[in-house]
Amino acid sequence: MTGSNGTRAADGRITVLLVEDDEGDAVLVEALLEEVGADVDLRRVRTLREAVPLVPRADCVLLDLGLPDTTGLDGLNRLLALSSPAAIIVLTGLDDERQGERSVAAGAEDFLVKGQVDGSALLRGIRYAVGRKHAEETHRQLRDEQLLASEKTRLERGLLPSPILERGQGLGLEFRYQPGGSRMLLGGDFFDVVRTPDGTLQAIVGDVCGHGPDEAALGVFLRIAWRALVLADQEPSRVLRTLHEILEHERHQPGLFTTACMVTVSPDRRWARIYLAGHPEPMLLVGDRVVELPRDRAGLPLGVLPDSTWSGLDVPLPPGWSLLLYTDGLVEGRVTGDTERLGSERLIELIGRVTRTRPDWRSHPEGLLDELISRVKELNGGELDDDMAVLLISDEG
Repeated sequence: MTGSNGTRAADGRITVLLVEDDEGDAVLVEALLEEVGADVDLRRVRTLREAVPLVPRADCVLLDLGLPDTTGLDGLNRLLALSSPAAIIVLTGLDDERQGERSVAAGAEDFLVKGQVDGSALLRGIRYAVGRKHAEETHRQLRDEQLLASEKTRLERGLLPSPILERGQGLGLEFRYQPGGSRMLLGGDFFDVVRTPDGTLQAIVGDVCGHGPDEAALGVFLRIAWRALVLADQEPSRVLRTLHEILEHERHQPGLFTTACMVTVSPDRRWARIYLAGHPEPMLLVGDRVVELPRDRAGLPLGVLPDSTWSGLDVPLPPGWSLLLYTDGLVEGRVTGDTERLGSERLIELIGRVTRTRPDWRSHPEGLLDELISRVKELNGGELDDDMAVLLISDEG
């Protein structure tokens, strides 16, 4: 029954750490458990200092409140402060029952009065305490997961806007957003689309560097600020400048930056003005052939230099055009059997193959996006590692 190395016992056995400095009481505990053939591995130490490093490897701790290096509830509180799922049962004397009750109130699973328990009661108390502790830990983990899911849902609602674009206005929109890999963490990718009263279409995709709730919250903040500025009829270059200033004040760590691609489509849908703020991936014009739009006036990412400026590049649009805007998560995946990333050039080739096999893609753009992303994942050999936001904006005539 007695273990010696303090590691967890084999499956089906309970690892018990006895913290007791009195030799007689320690021998009694060992004898009671031996008497009933208890399926436990027992290790004994005499001080709290010896116990602390062993608690994380125990299922249950039997703790005497009167030790050479601690008295009263101090030792219990120190063990409860450890990040360990071990159940703690307090051992008290006959005149310390009220102290035992206080121990349970403080967080112990139970208390036992020395000399008033037999082997069966002791083993039952250990098993019940371990069972309760496991149930509490499971409930805590479930609660944490529910809170995380709620936070994730709220942030995703901010990252996945309802575009201000009515159907039947000659423009079509499809979009996809996905956090990277199997982590299910939120990233900093964001996007938005707004059609202003004069018929101008404004769109943005952006990527806050990093992953997680802080970056996602910053992405939500920037997206909402962008929408407000666009609806306030601010000049696009001034919009980027304001987002840059907001990022400098709101980022949670110095040096954090954001790349962005912003596009303005004229009311007659014949030209687009492109603004690139360090965005590494070009905007693509998808049609009979896929064309990478120029990056001649690309500026620095938002949040890099205080005096950064951005200027737009005008691009004519052919009839029936489709614009693909995306963050680098779409092309950061590797190609199976190759050391290189997918990259924009191979993405263009892939889009060409997909459009050739789907002659109806103009009337079903959602199928184009789904198949494109599916093929990118296949080439990567599984889920993409980075977050991804993809917009497909089309002239429907």
